[in-house]
Amino acid sequence: MSIDLLLALMAFAFVTSVTPGPNNLMLLASGVNFGFRRTVPHMLGINVGFPVMIALVGLGLGRIFEIYPMIYTVLRVCGGAYMLWLAYRIAMSGPAGNGTSSATPMNFMQAALFQWVNPKAWITAVTAIAAYTSPVVFGWTVLSVALAFAIVGGPSSVTWTLFGSGLRRFLDDPRYHRIFNVTMALLLVASLAPLLYH
Repeated sequence: MSIDLLLALMAFAFVTSVTPGPNNLMLLASGVNFGFRRTVPHMLGINVGFPVMIALVGLGLGRIFEIYPMIYTVLRVCGGAYMLWLAYRIAMSGPAGNGTSSATPMNFMQAALFQWVNPKAWITAVTAIAAYTSPVVFGWTVLSVALAFAIVGGPSSVTWTLFGSGLRRFLDDPRYHRIFNVTMALLLVASLAPLLYH
């Protein structure tokens, strides 16, 4: 991979990782509701799960969806339903430790598996594989794309979680906390828009 293509890939990975989407909105909400430390498994799940997803899509799983489009359709419907359920959980959750919420942060495996139902993750993975791989050294360039997202994903996740945990002190009032959670839930629902047009 040339240095120019590598720099373009890193820029693409950074922009798509740091901009709002389901992962970042959920990290923000988790930072507010559970704090930074309890959100670490969620962050790790994203930053291992998404590069693994990219590698698997690039190395052949995407071809399976072309041959059997019904599998992809089922995955999209199940993913949309799961994201609506997550939005409901966020909207209904209260501050951790206040005795009114039974919510728990997403664990490593839940966050890793969530990538497979995340519409932004699918669009990003397919776009990255199409734009930044070479047929001459396809396997190596697929792994390079996955590694690029692994490198930039960590700082992005930390930033969104720190932002959320920093907001905790301003959301001591349960009313403001509820407004925040409902807003995050609505934004998560809005992030489903690619499912309607893709």
